[in-house]
Amino acid sequence: MRQLKNTKGMTRRGLLGSSSAVAAVTAMCSTGVVPQAASAAPLELGAKLYESIGVTPAVNCRGTFTIISGSQSLPEVKKAMEMASHYYVHMDELMDAVGKRLAELTKAEWGMVSNGCAAALAHATAACVTGGDPEKMQRMPDLTGMKNEVIVPKYARNVYDHAVRMTGVKMIEVETAAQFEAAVNERTAMVMIMSGPAAEKGELSIANTAKLARKHNIPLLVDAAAEEIKIPNVHLEAGAHLVAYSGGKCLRGPQAGGLLLGQKDLVQTAWVCSAPHHTFGRSMKVGKEEVMGMLAAMEMWVKRDHAAEWKEWESRLETISSAAMKVPGVTKKIRQPEDLSNHAPVLELSWDATKLGITGTEVEELLGKGSPRILVAGSSGTRRELAMGASSGTPVRPSTLRIMPYMMQPGDDKIAAPAIFKLLSNPPKIATPTIAPADATVSGTWNVELKFLSGKAKHTLTLEQNGAKVTGNHKGETIAGNVSGSVEGKQVMIRSSQKIEGTSLGFNFTGTVSGNSMKGTVALGEYGKAEFTATKA
Repeated sequence: MRQLKNTKGMTRRGLLGSSSAVAAVTAMCSTGVVPQAASAAPLELGAKLYESIGVTPAVNCRGTFTIISGSQSLPEVKKAMEMASHYYVHMDELMDAVGKRLAELTKAEWGMVSNGCAAALAHATAACVTGGDPEKMQRMPDLTGMKNEVIVPKYARNVYDHAVRMTGVKMIEVETAAQFEAAVNERTAMVMIMSGPAAEKGELSIANTAKLARKHNIPLLVDAAAEEIKIPNVHLEAGAHLVAYSGGKCLRGPQAGGLLLGQKDLVQTAWVCSAPHHTFGRSMKVGKEEVMGMLAAMEMWVKRDHAAEWKEWESRLETISSAAMKVPGVTKKIRQPEDLSNHAPVLELSWDATKLGITGTEVEELLGKGSPRILVAGSSGTRRELAMGASSGTPVRPSTLRIMPYMMQPGDDKIAAPAIFKLLSNPPKIATPTIAPADATVSGTWNVELKFLSGKAKHTLTLEQNGAKVTGNHKGETIAGNVSGSVEGKQVMIRSSQKIEGTSLGFNFTGTVSGNSMKGTVALGEYGKAEFTATKA
């Protein structure tokens, strides 16, 4: 879904912690060496295309996530892209014709195809900043003396608004209508909102913000990447000037495609601000194949039987849940979508890991490493939690496993069901770790050096220790905030999550203490791992 949620929900795009891609990045980050293949096998143009170069495809029970290559494009999309590749066309003529057809299909004033939703956000911002003035376009991202501010409700800040910020604009956060009015000035280029449940209520909802924006003649852009497209468009009907969508999600178009719909002059200006024109957006080039693939996806969107698709999703979840619930103690919930993003039901299986002998995260990891390889929509429950519960005598939360049918292909449920049943009914023997008492002191200020793939950074950890429990503060070059953690034996584990722009950066330190020094690794989430060394000040 477009909005960022807790681990019980689905995020619009996400990270695949158990994927071989992330594992490879992790290995590279921890060693500082890029692994080299012993020998390069020739590419096979057939069913074993990916396997021929050592990459294992997967059954997608997770959803439309960029890290696992988005959605499965429709047969009509594939055909349109293949046919488009056989001819030369003038790109301005092509986009003009496609823009007109998209307007007819969506009932928007105009449309354009972009190189993904993020590119649509960047091109829309460039259009609002420059107004199509070539001199201003050439100066980007130096916006000195130009419109260089974007007003955004605080609730709408998100990791994807980097696509807006990359143009050089400054994000001005507001929380009330009064703050919005105070923020408007001659430098205001645009208003941006990320669609989701939070954007449907309150004084800065999309509809209310659109009224404020139109009062001052400021364009409003809605980021609706993973949403279903309603016709007529719900956001444009609410007063937005522009709305951006991903192509490789519910539309099942090309993964490297996106749509920008809305006010004709602004959409056409966004096209001028993109490739093939020599502007800031030149690097975000969309090819004729993606353009025609996106048009085909939109043509199919208005023809598809969406009610039948929903029934098929429910049927696939029933196949999987029926198999899993043959294991005593396994229960299910069907979680319904909260909004238009990733609009599909999600199956959540739950069980007591102390009785079944396997946790949710272990099931997810084993499925991701299995054959066939199966990627799920998340899990909860860890082996460490079992150990902590055993040592303290406290109950352990149920383990869960989530299945998203959105991008499953025919027959995938018949693959996933027995694999999940097998792990739950006959799990492998996994040892529960022993929680060692603290045997190191970490209280004090630590000067930390982080070593990344090709660079370094200086951070500071100020820690307080009470038995095995650790609290304190983490300060980087720009981030700062509280941390928590623990000491087991001579090993220290520190969890740090710090806000920066529209997102949060995670730094999970795991190291060994030796007197006034410690060293180890830092898990950086989607950015892999770093090594760290630290000395007490």
